[in-house]
Amino acid sequence: MTVVAAHDLTVTAGGRTLLAAASFSLNGGEITALVGESGSGKTTLASVLLGESPPGTAVSGEVEIAGSAVDPENPPRLGTVGYVPQQPAAALNPVRRVGSVLTEVARLHVPRDQVRSRVLEALRQARMPDGERFLRRYPHQLSGGQQQRVVLAQALIGRPRVLIADEPTTGQDPVIRAQLAAELRAAAEQGIAILLLTHDLDLVRDLADRVLVLAGGTLAASDANALARRDPVTPPEPGDAEPVLEVRGLRAGHRDDDALREVSLQVAPGERLAVLGRSGSGKTTLARCIAGLHRFRGGEVLLDDRPLPPVLRRRTSEQLARVQYVFQDARASFSEFTPVLHQVARTAERLRGVPRAEARARAAAALDRLGVPEHSAARPPGGLSGGELQRAALVRATTAEPDVLICDEITSGLDAERQAELLEVLAALQRHTGCALLLITHDLPAVARLSHRVLVLDEGEVVERGPTAEVLSAPQHPTTRALLAAASRETAGRNT
Repeated sequence: MTVVAAHDLTVTAGGRTLLAAASFSLNGGEITALVGESGSGKTTLASVLLGESPPGTAVSGEVEIAGSAVDPENPPRLGTVGYVPQQPAAALNPVRRVGSVLTEVARLHVPRDQVRSRVLEALRQARMPDGERFLRRYPHQLSGGQQQRVVLAQALIGRPRVLIADEPTTGQDPVIRAQLAAELRAAAEQGIAILLLTHDLDLVRDLADRVLVLAGGTLAASDANALARRDPVTPPEPGDAEPVLEVRGLRAGHRDDDALREVSLQVAPGERLAVLGRSGSGKTTLARCIAGLHRFRGGEVLLDDRPLPPVLRRRTSEQLARVQYVFQDARASFSEFTPVLHQVARTAERLRGVPRAEARARAAAALDRLGVPEHSAARPPGGLSGGELQRAALVRATTAEPDVLICDEITSGLDAERQAELLEVLAALQRHTGCALLLITHDLPAVARLSHRVLVLDEGEVVERGPTAEVLSAPQHPTTRALLAAASRETAGRNT
C-alpha cells in the first residue's frame, strides 16, 4: 500500500538543483534507503516530506502522505510522520529532562492513564529496555548513542504511518546497531513505511527493500549490492617515542553516577589508539575530560608528563592548541549565526596567531580539499549538511596544529568517498606533524584498518587493551566478544 507519493518534486537552492522533477513512492511495510554523497540533499528531501521548506530553498511538485496533500501550508497530520534527525541533540531540549519531554509527546496521542506505558513501550522499541532509569536525566547526561535512541523513541510514541530515519545508527555500537536494525524491520512489518537516510552501505544491504540514489540532483533506483565498498586504509607505523598524552586513574561522571572509574591510558606521537565500548560506556566522557570539557573527580591528564588543568578555561593557549577535539555532534559545536569558514579560520587566528586573511585562505583551501567549497563554507551552519559540518569540524581542529587529536565518531555522517578522504587527511596530518590520535568509534572494520592499539571500556572501566590485531582476533573480555560477535553477525547477514 502506497503511504507516500511524490510527483515531479523539485528543490533548488541558490541556483543549484538539489532535486530535479523526482517522482517516487514509499510503501507501507517496506524500508526504502536514500543514499548519496554528503551534501547531496538527502536531509532536504526528508524536510520536504515533513511539509517544510528549508531556508534558502524553493520547492515545487506534489507530495501526498496517507491520502492528504502535504506542503509548507499543510504539514502532515499529527502523528502521521515520525522523524529521527541526524543530530539527536537538535531534537532534545537541553534544559528539560528526557522523561518530561517524552511524557508531553505521549499526552498528544493517548489518554493520561496510558502515557507512562506508551513512553516505556517506545523506549523498549528503541532498544532501551532499561530506559526508565534515564527519564530523569538531561540530554547532556546521555551518550550520543543514548540520545539517538531517545529521539527514536520520541518518534515512535505516536505510532506513525511513516518513519524517516536520518543516520539512525550514528554513534551506536555493533550490538545496539544490530538491535536497531531489527527494530526497524519490526516497525516495517507493522505496516510502517520507512525512509532510511544513511551512509552506512552495509546497513542498506542488510535492511533495504528498495534503494534510491541522489546524485547531481537526480533521483534514481539502484541495487543495494551494486553500491561501492570502502577501500581499506593502512595506518602509518608509529615511532618509538615517549607518550605525549597520559591519563592516570581518571574518575568522572554526573552527580553520584561515575561514568569513568580509574581509567588509565597512554598515547605516543604518531600513534592511533581506538577506544571501543557499548553506547554509554564512558568513551565520550573520557574524551571530554582529556579535552578539558568535563571536570574529573580524580586522577590526572598529562601532556608531555605535565598535568593539564581539568577545565578548559584554566588551560593556556598553547595547551588548547596542542589538544584538539572533534565532536560527534558537529552541528552543535558551531555557532548557528556565524559563517562556518570564519569559525574554522578563527582557531588558527586565536591559537596560532595566524593573520585573519591568511587563516581564512588556509581554511578555505583545506575545506575545498574535503569537498566543502568556499561558497558553501561562507554560509552559517544551517546551510550545510551534517557531513559537510563534520568535515569542517575536522579542518577547524587541524588548523591548530595539535599534538593530540581526539576524534569522536568523525566518519559516521559521511559517505564512503568522504570517509576515505577524511582518513587520508588524518594520515597526512600524522605524517607532517606526528600527532597522536585518539579514535572513538563503533566501526570495528575501521578499527581493524586504522588503529595500532585498542582500549575497551565497559561501564566506565577499562576491561581490555592491547595491539589491535591481538584484541580483535582473540578477545578476552565478554564485552569485546559481544561487540565482535554482533559485527560478525552483521557481516554474515549481508553475505547470505
